[in-house]
Amino acid sequence: MSASIVTVVGNPRPGSRTLQTAVAATAAIAARIGHDVPDGGGDVVDLSALGPQLFAAESPEVDAALKLVTGASVLVVASPTYKGTYTGLLKAFLDRLPPNALAGTVALPLLVLGHPRHSLAVEVHLRPLLVELGAAVPTPGLALLEADLPRLDEVLAGWADRVAPQVAAALGGAGRTAEAAGTAQPA
Repeated sequence: MSASIVTVVGNPRPGSRTLQTAVAATAAIAARIGHDVPDGGGDVVDLSALGPQLFAAESPEVDAALKLVTGASVLVVASPTYKGTYTGLLKAFLDRLPPNALAGTVALPLLVLGHPRHSLAVEVHLRPLLVELGAAVPTPGLALLEADLPRLDEVLAGWADRVAPQVAAALGGAGRTAEAAGTAQPA
């Protein structure tokens, strides 16, 4: 199966642990759905490099990043938790997308957490934002504690093994329309 996979990282710090985690998560899921991701992580939108340009009237770099995101088949969206949710940097970027810009995209939300009390933020805050933009979010989001970063490969392997079948099914169209419209019915 071939899919374009893009990683978006909403950490304002260049070279962040969130960036490293997101790139590793993308590689783990890509390997399980039969897509090669280069060692550098493939297509990565690191918002730390775009931050100052997000509020400019025009920015070719931001426009290119938005085009990359809207053209993705699979989109890994990562952020550290900040005050119990994703960063304002990520929100400012995603706010530049028009309604339903992510229709036809399978999104995988990921938050890096400093404390377990923020574990629901990925489901309560980030998932609804992605669904509002039209993305299918067929799996639970990944809430990864900073304390688990030393065993990142192990954690990501287990996560990717669990979610890859749902991602592959969503890429094939199964259940995609209701989820993308935000009207999925309970099973």
